[in-house]
Amino acid sequence: MLIRFVRFASLPALLALFVMAAGSRIAPAQTEWLDALRQGGHVIVFRHGATHPDQADTDLFNLDNVDKQQQLNDAGRAKAREVGEAFRKLGIPVARVHTSMFNRAVETGKLMAVGEVTPTIDISEGGLIVSPNENQRRAEAMRKLAATAPPAGSNVVLVTHRPNILDAFGKDLFDFREGEAALFKPDPEGRAKLVARVQAADWAKLAQSAK
Repeated sequence: MLIRFVRFASLPALLALFVMAAGSRIAPAQTEWLDALRQGGHVIVFRHGATHPDQADTDLFNLDNVDKQQQLNDAGRAKAREVGEAFRKLGIPVARVHTSMFNRAVETGKLMAVGEVTPTIDISEGGLIVSPNENQRRAEAMRKLAATAPPAGSNVVLVTHRPNILDAFGKDLFDFREGEAALFKPDPEGRAKLVARVQAADWAKLAQSAK
């Protein structure tokens, strides 16, 4: 049955089948949002790249102490570079890159090399060392950033953490993976519409298929 389907299916259908088989979250209408992304007007929220699972943040009151933080692993670094290269091949313009102040987020943004990186406490993980009010403030700051229109003809990238993403956008993103991106489209009413979720590995696939 699969052979018959492949024989008669259209190219878009084959691409959709391949993406589903690979466990991707790219929607069937991927061409539409990718074309829109090339025109700008979106906020792309990344979770930092893959990290060492046997590490932890042990000096949360001093974010300058990078040695006491969970770090990107080699795969996370390679994937961040790959995502940035895919952005360039796909012609996705980026005006600004805001990151968490934790090094794994800053390094992800720098390795992507799609724009100048500005760390900010507003999208840094707070957890139990900050007050509930401060965690809520950071969630509101994230929502505001996602709902703010980028400069004309460009996009804005945010690199943050899963707790911040969940607090800002809800538990539907509970399974948000390291390196994954959520594409938001700000509207004139000051809201952010979730357009697509893209796994880190999918950017290179998109760049390859666009050749």
